[in-house]
Amino acid sequence: MDSLLIPVLILVLVAAGVLLVVRAWSRRGERSRPAAPPQPDTDSAELARVSAARLNQEQHRRIYALIAQGQAMAAIKVYLEATGEGLRASRDAVAAMAAHPQPYRAPEAASPAVPDEDDVPQRFPYRYRAIASKGDVTREVSSNMLNDEIYGRIRTLAKSGDTEAAATALTRHSDISMKQAREFIALLDD
Repeated sequence: MDSLLIPVLILVLVAAGVLLVVRAWSRRGERSRPAAPPQPDTDSAELARVSAARLNQEQHRRIYALIAQGQAMAAIKVYLEATGEGLRASRDAVAAMAAHPQPYRAPEAASPAVPDEDDVPQRFPYRYRAIASKGDVTREVSSNMLNDEIYGRIRTLAKSGDTEAAATALTRHSDISMKQAREFIALLDD
């Protein structure tokens, strides 16, 4: 029995040494690999704002026209040619711009703007469509003075019961009459 004890101890020590070497080698390999760069959120409003700011007015208009026509590949190509960014960055930028439409801002106005008052509607280079329906009745408002934020405020006013203020805000940001606005708001108040 004593004659087997020494070879077994040597075998255990060798196995432990091999395990330590393998563990150290794998840790060293993990440290030498570069960390993956963080991927931008392709649907972020910030990416859309930054991407739109890189375009001149004609490029901005062309890209949003192509997005509106459902020609995403052509919009990506125009963005790629306009900015010189890579294909993946151009794809992400166009996807963000489609998800979060941005008005064209001249280079002087590219700095953070003071939020517009509701009294002075801003015109956007794209048409916004708001649709409300109840049962068989459907109403649509299409305007280049509406966006998600303004329409959200109008819906909040309607849902809180202030239908007159909601109708007034809707007429201020579109080209519809007060009667049409009231009919539209009546479909939202549920």
